[in-house]
Amino acid sequence: MPDPKKHAVPAIHPTASVSPDAKLADDVRIGPFTVIDGPVTLAAGVQIGGHAWISGHTHIAEACQIGWGSIIGADPQDLSFDPACDSGVIIGPRNTLREYVTIHRGSKPGTHTTLGEGNFLMTGVHLAHDVCLGDGNILANNVLLAGHVHVGNKAFLGGAAGFHQFVHIGDLAMIQGLTAVSQDVPPYCTAYGINTLAGLNTVGLRRAGFDSEERAAIKRAYQLIFHSGKLRADALAEADTLDWPAPARRFLDAIQSPSKKGIMSP
Repeated sequence: MPDPKKHAVPAIHPTASVSPDAKLADDVRIGPFTVIDGPVTLAAGVQIGGHAWISGHTHIAEACQIGWGSIIGADPQDLSFDPACDSGVIIGPRNTLREYVTIHRGSKPGTHTTLGEGNFLMTGVHLAHDVCLGDGNILANNVLLAGHVHVGNKAFLGGAAGFHQFVHIGDLAMIQGLTAVSQDVPPYCTAYGINTLAGLNTVGLRRAGFDSEERAAIKRAYQLIFHSGKLRADALAEADTLDWPAPARRFLDAIQSPSKKGIMSP
């Protein structure tokens, strides 16, 4: 019988390069020719494919999977960036990053590019400096997020969609592939083309467990803001006189307090 120990795959491939400053849990697995460069922290159950590069003040939490060729912690693509800046990347638990994902570190001292829990980033996704990604989001192949983009929870960003810096993408938003986004997408909405809302993500709301009353209230709020014929300020003023369930209130709050880029319209 062959000796299983003789043929076991090593947890850290002998061709990998791991900095003495890195902190690795005992069960971390690192593939061939991967570089762990600097004070990187890898928690229990992290698996990193081959030819990846993880650098700087990058913290990767439990049970994350990092695909082949991914680069995490690189300097921002910002001409004013000082490479001596003390910034980093924080990745929460149970995230899956497929092949060739790139995530850049924060652009100012003490800042981080952050991912919450349970996100799925498909091949070629790019998160620029200071991006904040919530929980349970799906980013399809080649999605590009510029600096300071904020994404809520359980959003779906279609393949090759591009997002301008500073925009906000709300919870359960659904963005069609190849969409060009330079304005905020409110929670629960779908978007396509160039900064165009298509309506509400009704299927996503049902799947997320919103009851019929909550869904109806969100629809009423959407109609009031976008299809009542009222000026945006007047529609918001009217909304403030009414009682809304919490989900509809979150939709209205996003309209009331957009990023500097403003809100998409149908």
